[in-house]
Amino acid sequence: MNVYDILEERGFIEQCSDTDRVKGMLESPLTCYIGFDPTSDSFHCGSLVPIMALAHMQRAEHRVIALVGGGTVMIGDPSGKTELRKLLTSEQIDANAEGLKKQLSHFLDFSGDGALMMNNSEWLLQLNFIEFLRDIGRHFSVNKMLAAESYRMRLETGLNFIEFNYMLLQAYDFLHLYREKGCTLQMGGNDQWGNILAGTDLIRRVESGDAEALTFPLLTTAAGSKMGKTEKGAIWLDPQRTSPYDYYQYWINTDDRDVGRFLALFTFLPMDEVQRLSSLEGAQIREAKEILARECTAILHGEDAAAEAREASRALFSKGGSAAGDAIPTVEFELAKLEEGVPVFILFSDAGLVKSRGEARRLIQQGGAYVNGRRIEQFDEKISANDVEDGFVILRAGKKKYKRLLPV
Repeated sequence: MNVYDILEERGFIEQCSDTDRVKGMLESPLTCYIGFDPTSDSFHCGSLVPIMALAHMQRAEHRVIALVGGGTVMIGDPSGKTELRKLLTSEQIDANAEGLKKQLSHFLDFSGDGALMMNNSEWLLQLNFIEFLRDIGRHFSVNKMLAAESYRMRLETGLNFIEFNYMLLQAYDFLHLYREKGCTLQMGGNDQWGNILAGTDLIRRVESGDAEALTFPLLTTAAGSKMGKTEKGAIWLDPQRTSPYDYYQYWINTDDRDVGRFLALFTFLPMDEVQRLSSLEGAQIREAKEILARECTAILHGEDAAAEAREASRALFSKGGSAAGDAIPTVEFELAKLEEGVPVFILFSDAGLVKSRGEARRLIQQGGAYVNGRRIEQFDEKISANDVEDGFVILRAGKKKYKRLLPV
């Protein structure tokens, strides 16, 4: 099966520069790339669509390049931003790039030539400005650039001259990879459509070569929120920022309307199995959500972490938390304070289950706070060492948010 058809069936494709030509190119092994600006040392769930697309390409025996934008990040991509991005130091960029490669290795096999990790700082930082303007800049129309969505949005708030060069540099990346690695396909989020097309046009003008563009949809959930964003913040791929248990919980709490779409995009399950799970309704949809959560967690954190998170989740929801395992987020709490007794609204706030003590009081008044499976009726009820069971105190906010207190 042509990988283009796989990507299309699973919901990855938003726009393509020439569908028939790209499908024809993919009949034989080719080299493709996606760029990732290292603005952080960790990806979040919003980056999973391009990462999974690269994984599908490698599984179909195409060579993939994950390009870290160590050079372009010094300028900042204006796409989707209303203000200038914060500029990073070289040391921060290098540290971030190392963190991203570590996470990409869970999805891509870098052991051979099938996947390459490259950094555009290797060639962009060596450019001579006058030569670049003469050889590359002359191929770009300012009028055409200003018509691009990424620039039009910023014109309203002020477009910095540095940012205005971003399209040229991204296009030059494509040209460089075309020359050095035979790369003929660039992929990315749909907000990058104009930048990617600028690269295909530059290759045509400078090398008389053929290169193509393919973009992915910018995902939002059925509830309208941005993919990977929750009330608690971003869902990170770094286990130190988002634990495997919390990662599992993010997926198992997927809106029923998103389950089928997310199974297709974020797992490698065969589509006939995705379709079977998507057809489940009522209480049976829980099976589909468990499989989604297990598969996503296993891809990133491994089978053992996924199994541990699943058992912890089942224990919490079936037995009120008393039988839950070590995968549940645990916070330490001073035993001396607990022996004196701590008002429960303070305990919930200090444990990080709510953002403030006022929010904790409202949660308790609405009947949504539980300690060891018991609903709390009074916001100032004191929780003491007598409430420690099996070495812990289990706190729950609402139906799905748990914390385990470890007295120390």
